Amino acid sequence: MPTQPRLLIIDDNEEILVSLKNFLSKKNFTVVTASNGLDGLKLFEAAYDDFDLVVTDLIMPNIGGVALISIFKKKIADLPVIAITGYGEQPESLAREAKADIVLEKPFKLDELERIIKDLLAAK
Repeated sequence: MPTQPRLLIIDDNEEILVSLKNFLSKKNFTVVTASNGLDGLKLFEAAYDDFDLVVTDLIMPNIGGVALISIFKKKIADLPVIAITGYGEQPESLAREAKADIVLEKPFKLDELERIIKDLLAAK
């Protein structure tokens, strides 16, 4: 039996983090969460081979999503990364520069996120 894809989700908004974890867990993903960029980086550094995909917010205190994306892509170039933001075009363009695979603007539909995750994992 194939193992469930492991996702790392990083967002400083607790409500978003909980709803993403609950939704994606029900969709047969193993979900690990971090409520800020520093914790997300620590989880990634400890077990980056274990993650199949990362979803990260762009605007967070301490370490933002753009820096995280750059670090993740340096370690594993083909790791799919989805950036999520409520801040419009400037963070989006920075995320694209950092090689995010997809940038989603908040609010987004959970079904859309699930479809994008499945597409990215299938293309891996």
